[in-house]
Amino acid sequence: MIEKYIEILRNLILKMGISESFSTGIAETTATISLVIIAFVIFFLVKFILKKTVYKIIQHSTNKYDDLLIKNKVIGRICLLIPALIIGAWLPNVLPSFPDTAAILMKLVNVFEIIICTMIFSSLLSTGEDLYNTHEMAKIKPITGLVQISRIVLYVLTVIVVIAFVMGTKISNILISLGTMSAVIILVFQDTIKGFVGSIQLSVNDMLRIGDWIVTGPADGVVQEINLTTVKVQNWDNTITTVPTYTMVSSPFTNWRGMSESGGRRIARTINIDVNTIRYCTPEMLDKYKHYALIKDYITQKEEDILEYNKANNIDTSKILNGRQQTNLGVFRAYIKAYLNNNPKLNHNLMIMVRQMQPTEFGVPLQIYAFSSDKQWINYEEIQSDIFDHIISAATMFDLKIYQKH
Repeated sequence: MIEKYIEILRNLILKMGISESFSTGIAETTATISLVIIAFVIFFLVKFILKKTVYKIIQHSTNKYDDLLIKNKVIGRICLLIPALIIGAWLPNVLPSFPDTAAILMKLVNVFEIIICTMIFSSLLSTGEDLYNTHEMAKIKPITGLVQISRIVLYVLTVIVVIAFVMGTKISNILISLGTMSAVIILVFQDTIKGFVGSIQLSVNDMLRIGDWIVTGPADGVVQEINLTTVKVQNWDNTITTVPTYTMVSSPFTNWRGMSESGGRRIARTINIDVNTIRYCTPEMLDKYKHYALIKDYITQKEEDILEYNKANNIDTSKILNGRQQTNLGVFRAYIKAYLNNNPKLNHNLMIMVRQMQPTEFGVPLQIYAFSSDKQWINYEEIQSDIFDHIISAATMFDLKIYQKH
């Protein structure tokens, strides 16, 4: 049929007075162009039919997984094989008089087929990644880096195959040539190689997950993406910081995941007590402190223990330095501990402690160590602020002052 079409064209051109060889060339060139046009018309026709049928079925289906085929252009790229296959099947028949030209064009068609197959595999990789990302495991073990390195390997292999095909040589010869250039390749792709190794270490050792809150260098926020070369972090002010993947392995960073998975968020803050206001408690001071409900029982019990101790050891209590005595700082520590133990916003299954630290030129530090049961940042800060608002205000009730430099 094609041969008859070419013959009709050639005879029409011959009737115009054009030489036979030139008429043959024009006829076969016209037939080749017609073949290309027909092939792409069929391609667009098939794609149009698919959009009106298969695409609509996929878009309206309850299964969301098949939507990934459209998103990643798998079907569209498979359709690109249609014109390549049509042209490849009929090209030798439309250029019978020019076998060398037909051979060159066939090579171009075959290269086009190889590239399209590469694009299809790349789309399938993206589809597989998207499918994996729909599961919770993706946050723990992201495979973006693995997919990216697979795509790079696919592209490199495609280039090698195309070069070998065009040059008419073996793939092994190309690989041997590349072996001699390994130093240059490693130099060019060093960041990619280090990023790939880093992403594997992060995944295998479970050092980083999507959704983790990390602090490293300028980055202070939630991990949004872990890929082959970078880790994207959305900071608390909504800016985006990109950190090289390999630096997450080679440099220290803080991951707040442990806090998020634990029963509370730590509060560890100190207040400085003015040394000049710390003193032994007088009976009048203790009577006043007994009116504070949280430590009434504590003071009474402590007085009984001290009295019993002093009597047992025949201590002369007329001198205040003899024996055991209560101090307003000690009573205040007991009050803070009781206040924290009665705070419903703290996790009482975790440590709650009030400790006195080494005195400094800024006074005597009291550290409050506890865990907020609410780990959300805003709520945590409000809980912490409420606690210290109360403690700072309560200090004067125990005849203490918070140190403030004048």
